[in-house]
Parts: sequence; structure tokens; C-alpha cells
Amino acid sequence: MAKILVIDDERSIRNTLKEVLEYENHEVDVAVDGAEGLEMFGKGKYELVLCDIKMPNMDGMEVLDKILDMPGDAPIVMISGHGNIDTAVDAIKKGAFDFIEKPLDLNRLLITIRNAMEKKDLVTETRVLKRRVNKTYEIIGESPAIKSVLEIIERVAPTDARVLITGSNGTGKELVARWLHEKSSRAAGPFVEVNCAAIPSELIESELFGHEKGSFTSAYKDRKGKFEVANKGTIFLDEIGDMSLSAQAKVLRALQENKISRVGSDKEIRVDVRIVAATNKDLKQAIANNLFREDLYHRLSVILIRVPTLNERIEDIPLLADHFIKLVCAEYGMPQKEITPEAIAELQKINWTGNIREFRNVIERLIILCEKTITDQNVITFAQPISK
Repeated sequence: MAKILVIDDERSIRNTLKEVLEYENHEVDVAVDGAEGLEMFGKGKYELVLCDIKMPNMDGMEVLDKILDMPGDAPIVMISGHGNIDTAVDAIKKGAFDFIEKPLDLNRLLITIRNAMEKKDLVTETRVLKRRVNKTYEIIGESPAIKSVLEIIERVAPTDARVLITGSNGTGKELVARWLHEKSSRAAGPFVEVNCAAIPSELIESELFGHEKGSFTSAYKDRKGKFEVANKGTIFLDEIGDMSLSAQAKVLRALQENKISRVGSDKEIRVDVRIVAATNKDLKQAIANNLFREDLYHRLSVILIRVPTLNERIEDIPLLADHFIKLVCAEYGMPQKEITPEAIAELQKINWTGNIREFRNVIERLIILCEKTITDQNVITFAQPISK
């Protein structure tokens, strides 16, 4: 069960809580005042703290402030025989999980502890899952070309500047967009991806801005668009060069006014969205051909990031190979395979027209088809580059 710290200056309360909680199979330590409680909390790895408010020398609210500033994420439940609504609200605002009045209702106390531990488990699980997601979307490389991209991300991410990411297919433009979001003040908000090339031109406006019921034949109910869904977060417009001119005009208006209108409605909806766009097309040529709005281009390209091709960063292939071998073996539940220096050298000879996407597929193929060690002959036999 949980390791719990009880901080209370009343011996009878300390003893009662220790007896009851140990009966419930919790591990319990007790402290006679705030100073001792802080010292014990700093030394032990507690999963929950029960803290009295009225104590000599240092009251519970001060203990609460100090514990919240210390490492760890243990929920803190405040208890008091002199409680009132204002005190309870103040404690919760400061960061306490809950507030319980004396004399203690032991059933309520046990329910509160259970709820606090469930919330802590959910927070921990969310943190682990987020780390796994971030690891999946990690940008791997130490070449000058990729370091330059990472440096720009570090500088630009904390701002709300609009970013246009360019690069060939498979270079990792989405990864750059995701890291711009993860390292921004909007990281807690949604990251909404829209593949403009995959949505028919007649549906792109509905997809981006939503629609009202009855606005067209299949509009059976009101529907939020991606801009509304991304409110307080980031919207990633992938392959924006394939967007229709009419949709471009609406995106431009959203950028200028931070407002959108659903298809079939004149009502304006205010949105707070950071826009990151990406394309593999030459937008300046598209402008010359009247296929892309020049004013939208200038609005989107406050910051330009070009993602290098894999052929421009072949010195990163050893790191990429190691990363994808670990990733793919974990996905398949297979023992991790080794790769020889000679195999790496063969991989570096390939013309990677499909960039990182193609490279990952080749590594996955090698893992499936090879024995414990991937050799240069395996690469020659199984990589099958398009250029050969």
C-alpha cells in the first residue's frame, strides 16, 4: 500500500491515525510538528502526507507551502479542528488534495486517501505515457545540419511565432512540429494535426472550421473544426501547399483576426491557436503559378525551418540505426539485435530518397529477416534501395 507521513502535534491523533492506517496495510511515520515533518519528508519517499493546520512554531499552511516546493508529488491532505470554509478553500488553492475537519470521520479519511492515491497513480501513468510518446517522437542526430534545426526549435518554441517547416517527404517535418509544441507554453494544450493533402478540397473548410447542421447534404449535426479543437494549443497544417485557395483565404482570416466561422454560419468564434505549417512543395513557385496566396505565405513564414534530407546527414545513421533497432525490437517484443560497423557503412552508402521514413522501414525489415546480428551482407541483400 502507501507510505504515509502524519504531521500532528496531538499525540492521540497521531497514534489513532497510525493504528488505523497500519491496520489498512499502509506504512506510517509520524512527526510531532512542522519542522520534524519537513525533515522527515525530505529524507523519506512518502506517497501521501496528512498534516494538521494548527501547530506551534510552524502551522500546517506553511508546511504545505514548503512541501510543495520540495521534490516529489505526494498528495497532501490537511486536517484541522478549527476549520472553516475559507481555510479549506485556501488550502486547496495552495495545492492540497483535500481538507478534513476534526473530529475525524475515519471512513471519509480512508476514502480520501484512496482517491488521492488513485489520482497520484493516474498522474504517474500519464507522465510515463507522455515520456514514451516523446521518446517515439524524439529527434535523433548530432550532425551540424540537425543540430541547427534543434537550436532553432529551442529558440522558437517558447514563443507563439508561426513556423513554416519545409523539406522532402519523410525527413521528419512532423517531429519538428511536435517538438515546437512540446517545448512551448501550450504543451498542456492539444496538438492537432491536419493533413491538407489527404482531405478533398470540397471538405477542407468543414474539416478546418467545422460546420452547422444542414449546411450541406451530409451535415447531420453541428461539428467543431480542427481550429476549435486546437484552442489553447497548436494546429499543424501538414502539406499546406495542397490547400485550396478558398480555404487559404479562410486560414488567412483566422491568422489575422483570431476568429473563424463554421461552414453554414455567420457567427464568429474566437480561437487562440498557434499555427505550424509544413510543405514539401516550393511555395514561392506555387505563388508564381497562382496556386498559393502570397499574403498567406508571409503570414505563415515568420520562422522558416528547413529539415535536411538523410543524405545530408549520413553521419547520423549510426545513432538512427541504434534508435530504430531499440524501438522496433521493443514494439515486436524481440530481444535487441546488434548491428556491425560494416553494416552501418553499407547503410551510409545508400541513396535514401525516402529519407527517415524509408530508413526506418529498412531497419524494421532487417530486424525481421536477420539473425541476432545485422551484417553488411544482410544490408546488401535485404535493404533493396530504390536507386539500385
